Amino acid sequence: MKSLPIVRWWGSQVLWATQFVGVGIGQALLNLKYYRYKRIVYALIITNAASVLLFLLRLIGSDSFRYWFMLWNLALAWTAPFIAWLLIERLKRASWRHWSNIALTVLWIGFLPNSFYMVSDLIHVRPTGEVSIIFDAVLFSSFIFNGFVAGYIGSYFVHRELIRRRGEMKAYAMIIGVFALASYAIYLGRVLRWNTWDAIFHPAGLIFDVSDNILNPLAHPQAFVVTLSFTLLITVFYLFAYEVLRVLKLTRR
Repeated sequence: MKSLPIVRWWGSQVLWATQFVGVGIGQALLNLKYYRYKRIVYALIITNAASVLLFLLRLIGSDSFRYWFMLWNLALAWTAPFIAWLLIERLKRASWRHWSNIALTVLWIGFLPNSFYMVSDLIHVRPTGEVSIIFDAVLFSSFIFNGFVAGYIGSYFVHRELIRRRGEMKAYAMIIGVFALASYAIYLGRVLRWNTWDAIFHPAGLIFDVSDNILNPLAHPQAFVVTLSFTLLITVFYLFAYEVLRVLKLTRR
């Protein structure tokens, strides 16, 4: 086993990540006055805690910090619904055309891909000799599930506002368009190794790669395949979840 101080340090990092995720869940749901849905909030806290617990069990059992990045990815995943909540709160006081709401919308779109990106982390699941590959599959599935839930919560918030302002059909088209952008961003992240922060710190290189994809699409078939497959995956599951929520809401009336 590695020295106890190192394990304690990692434990503190896990605690920080858990607190960040907890704050994101609480702010995104409770502050929207969804107090009647507090059981859902508790369930979300439990599912995210389960992911952290699985990571800790792997850390203790294997004496390896492999896959630590999943904690960071989960924290980033919950950034998107937190930004969406800020946007919804701002929309109560100002038009969507206000510069602050435009900025929050761009930020939300920029961070949304992080919620779905963890599916691509499945490429890391392979026999390591540290723990059972089945355990690692369960570990990754747990993080991926929570990431998708985070992304869908923020998308649902924005989707509702779009329906109020643009109508149902336009709102659907716009939210699917956002999912397509998120899917392309996943390609940029997984294949070309760009991340959200590069849009700020390395915009020139990012713009060059995006422009090359647009101007020479036939030279980048993987961009099309990855974008289309993720758009289909994210959209189909979201539409199913959205329609289930709508039916449940109607049956409660």
